[in-house]
Amino acid sequence: MIRSVRELVRPGFVRKQARFFVAASLAALGLRLLLVVRFPGVVDDSRFYANIAENWLQHGVYGITDSGVILPTLSRLPGYPAFLAVIFTLFGIENFRAVLLVQVLFDLATCFLIADLARRLFSGRAAQVAFLLAALCPFLANYAAAALTETLEIFFTALALDLAFRGLGVGETETQTASPRAHLSMVWLGCGVSVGAAILLRPDGGILLAAIGGYLLWLLVCSLRTGRDGARFSPRTIIWAGVLVAVGATAPLVPWTLRNLHTLHRFEPLAPRYATDSDDMVMNGFNRWVRTWIADYVSVQEIYWSVPGSDMDITRLPRRAFDSEQQRERTSELLADYNRDHDMTPEFDARFAALAAERVHAAPFRYYAWLPAVRIADMWLRPRTELFPSDPRWWEFNDDGRWLAVSLGFGLVNLAYVALAIVGLIRGREFFGIGLFVLFLFLRSAFLGSLENPEPRYTLECYPAVIVLAAALFHPRA
Repeated sequence: MIRSVRELVRPGFVRKQARFFVAASLAALGLRLLLVVRFPGVVDDSRFYANIAENWLQHGVYGITDSGVILPTLSRLPGYPAFLAVIFTLFGIENFRAVLLVQVLFDLATCFLIADLARRLFSGRAAQVAFLLAALCPFLANYAAAALTETLEIFFTALALDLAFRGLGVGETETQTASPRAHLSMVWLGCGVSVGAAILLRPDGGILLAAIGGYLLWLLVCSLRTGRDGARFSPRTIIWAGVLVAVGATAPLVPWTLRNLHTLHRFEPLAPRYATDSDDMVMNGFNRWVRTWIADYVSVQEIYWSVPGSDMDITRLPRRAFDSEQQRERTSELLADYNRDHDMTPEFDARFAALAAERVHAAPFRYYAWLPAVRIADMWLRPRTELFPSDPRWWEFNDDGRWLAVSLGFGLVNLAYVALAIVGLIRGREFFGIGLFVLFLFLRSAFLGSLENPEPRYTLECYPAVIVLAAALFHPRA
């Protein structure tokens, strides 16, 4: 990453654009510090991660505190607890202000990585635009002020992509392209380690590994078809790059996997899909029932997160949750039974599973295609105001005027970023390397559509690619 920034601001470039980068960096810093001071995001997940970090530091146990007892856990990968443990060691236990300020620095570094990606693919002018779009992006800034995994995940995603393009020779001079094989090997290994860091933060970081691996596979097929003389890379070079990326990405997971085998007697190289521990009940029936109707973030807040422990209000369910009046009555009865104790027992889960099976059988296209597509659209296009006290039902226009304006404004800004990226993709599709962005965006979106909790933050890892594609519009035409 340091070399990426150094190349971005090499003497000829920085001499001409120094004022721009200084001014844009100060604006980025000001926006993020404002959010850290006014809207610091320390939520339940933040405290959960912090509890693991504290137990790890103070008791040598990677675990959570339950009724005063520390229990080993595998519900969260160790990346973010390790980051918190370092910050707590340096600045004090539960010093979340220090956590957020360090994240601001990571987010500023992400802006430079995004600019370097645009420089490599397009031009110095596009790099300036990409830096400005990243620096002033309210969504990246918002999560830099939240004690969650997103900022670090986005940083390592941008770093891995930047190293991948460097390994592919995108934006390199002839001298740099002719670098010794050992240097290129270190670049590809660094790309893999960056992917591994992303995976250690969130298990869906593995999608980035699939995208890079898939793109290298496509290059390998093209190389074999074209022949060595006409191919951009030899098959041997591509295979070696893929091996290094795979090794770099999976090696950091080995200690975690061995720990889970030794401590919890369970083979778990990542983390359980539903972030459960060995003794937690997995609500497969309930989750499948939710996927038969859920389409937006509002339902995640009002229904999905309520279980177990709180009432499920049937009036909050959308019409698509019922195929008939009879089914609505059965669902109402089931929710009423659950609301008595707020405990999801195997019996209740089985009843939800039966209801889900009936609905999937009645409308398989809705379950397997239509609703996943709607969830993907919601995650991409919804106003990203979930960290603010805005009403998630912004379209009902009954929120406080100030927060309604924030919701509408954020929605328009988000739409502008996505629209610019789409137009930029159309214009920049002939540039070598664009296919990696397309594959990453497609794979991540497809995966997110399969989830029963469509949260807008899950698409933020795509924003380095989105911003670079948007910057393609500002690449001067030949």
